[in-house]
This record gives sequence, structure tokens and C-alpha cells, in this order.
Amino acid sequence: MSNPTTRKPAVDGWFTMPEVGSSEAPTLIGCRCGRCGTYVFPPREGGCPNPSCTSPELERVPLSSRGRIWSYTENQYAPPPPYVAADPFEPYALAAVELEAEGLIVLGKVPKGIMAADLKVGMEMQLELDTLFVDDDGTENVVYTWAPAAPTGGDDR
Repeated sequence: MSNPTTRKPAVDGWFTMPEVGSSEAPTLIGCRCGRCGTYVFPPREGGCPNPSCTSPELERVPLSSRGRIWSYTENQYAPPPPYVAADPFEPYALAAVELEAEGLIVLGKVPKGIMAADLKVGMEMQLELDTLFVDDDGTENVVYTWAPAAPTGGDDR
């Protein structure tokens, strides 16, 4: 039996990372103002960002793992550090997804092989995890991605 690969989030505290092989789905972690209901991603410390609210604190909450594309683009150049780009660099798509329950728009990569031509505004997306890069010691550094959603089994309206 081979040793399982060690995995860690590329950015701590932004999403849950269920064990490999688990049926549990990953979720984003955000913050919510208990006074006015404003949601924030990524999670942060401090008061509510809503200028109409004076609440001094936010609570950490799980966010929707599904939503619809609000906008999208394709990155044709390697981002600067601390991003670790593949060598040679390969273009990739990004999607701004409006979360199903919160209405918050969250930007994220789209899995390799899905480009801007494959996306459309309003397309349903779901949160998934993907390896950003592998350290010299073999540790996978994991990020969240927005992938086309699997059907939920409801009627197709």
C-alpha cells in the first residue's frame, strides 16, 4: 500500500478540506455580520464592512458551495508571486460566482481544461478542491475551484 499524499490548503482558513475519499463536500468559510446580515469572503477580523452598520464584529460561517456565474475571464499570463505558476505557464479560466444563498460574489479558478469558451453567465457552478502545486517534500497545496455543477436531480426548468 502506498503512502497517501500530504495535503494542505494553499491559504489557511478560506475553505474546509474533507479527507480524501470522504463523501463530505468542501465549503467556503466566510464571515457574517450578526446585526445587518452582510456576508464577507475571504474571512476577516474586525467590524462589519457595510457602511450603514456599526457592528464591531463578524462571525465565521460556512458559505454556499453552489452558485451561478456572474462573470468570467481567462488569464493568459503567469501571475506574480506568491502565486506559483506551472512551468511552462498554461492559461486558465476564472469565474466570479454569485453564491446561491448569500448573493455574495466569489472569484475563483476553474479546473484545468475548462476555458472561458466553455463558460456562460448564469451557468451553475459548484465548489471543488484542486492541487495548485506540489512542494519539494511532496505536499499538495490545495485551492478551491469553481467547476460546472453536477445535476441535482430536480426538474430542468
